[in-house]
Amino acid sequence: MEPATMAWTAGLVGAGLVYWFVWVMGAAEVKGKRAVDLKMGSITRDKVQDKYTQYWSFFRRPKETASTQASADKVPAFVDTFYNLVTDIYEWGWGQSFHFSPSLPGRSHRDATRVHEERVADLLGAEPGHRVLDVGCGVGGPMRAIAAHSGARVVGITINEYQVNRARAHNRKAGLDAQCEVVCGNFMAMPFDDASFDGAYSIEATCHAPRLQDVYGEVYRVLKPGRLYVSYEWVTTPLYRADDPAHVEAIHGIERGDALPGLRRQDEIASIAQEVGFEVVQELDLALPPSLPWWTRLKMGRLAYWRNSLVVRVLTLLRIAPKGVVEVHEMLYETAQHLTLGGETGIFSPMHMVVLRKPAAAAE
Repeated sequence: MEPATMAWTAGLVGAGLVYWFVWVMGAAEVKGKRAVDLKMGSITRDKVQDKYTQYWSFFRRPKETASTQASADKVPAFVDTFYNLVTDIYEWGWGQSFHFSPSLPGRSHRDATRVHEERVADLLGAEPGHRVLDVGCGVGGPMRAIAAHSGARVVGITINEYQVNRARAHNRKAGLDAQCEVVCGNFMAMPFDDASFDGAYSIEATCHAPRLQDVYGEVYRVLKPGRLYVSYEWVTTPLYRADDPAHVEAIHGIERGDALPGLRRQDEIASIAQEVGFEVVQELDLALPPSLPWWTRLKMGRLAYWRNSLVVRVLTLLRIAPKGVVEVHEMLYETAQHLTLGGETGIFSPMHMVVLRKPAAAAE
């Protein structure tokens, strides 16, 4: 074969591979993000690497992150930075629901996710005419599933303005913008009236709060008396051993890579809920058998992580993606390994469920 022909052939093959990796294989869902659209939230291109460095410096020692009031006060701003850095990557590689779910035999991850979300609506007894609060709604995947399943109106709150805009865009595409509302705000100081919701839920979101009492107290305030709150909490389980270096590194790795000011113990959740006034209706770790493992999705996605790593490196080299994206992606890949170890050893659960009721006699 002539050198010129070989060069043209190699070029065509290379272009075909780029097209396949970026455009065909690029998005986790049909309406998800593609690699060429990684904007890193509202951070300007020239600031992405600096913001990542600041984030990593703050969260690299998880147990010290909220050890003082001064550092705890900084947590919301750094959580906001975290979601600016990771939202596009999450949508690209994971979809619109930023959480885990137990695997279901013969069912896709998308199906398992929907079932996990619809369980919340069923527990709340959400129905048309109800106004339900999504505490830490992200880009609104659970919100849309719950609104469509129940017919209720869902109001979501997220601290990240970029996620607000993404959620609203997804709501319009799904034809649910009249049923789903998204508000930018801190869930530890929510801009809602007392006793204004018929139900509330949080799906793997309250783990970002330095004090769970602050979130639960706000949810208690905005719930109508007699109404329910369902939360899926990230916790360490009784199998966790603080004297085991492997256990400690796995949990710290989860905390560092997910903007957590320190994971709570499983046995703390109910008492914190009772402390702010809730009645505990049900408490159940949905990660335990007979549920099938939630972390298999991470293990099965390792090939996708490697592919995505190659894609972000190429896009950064071509200056399509901003500098710093590679570091953020590598942080998430390392965090996925810690999450997998946490699941395999049973020392960590991302779905310790509590169903809480505001007493019917509570003063509004």
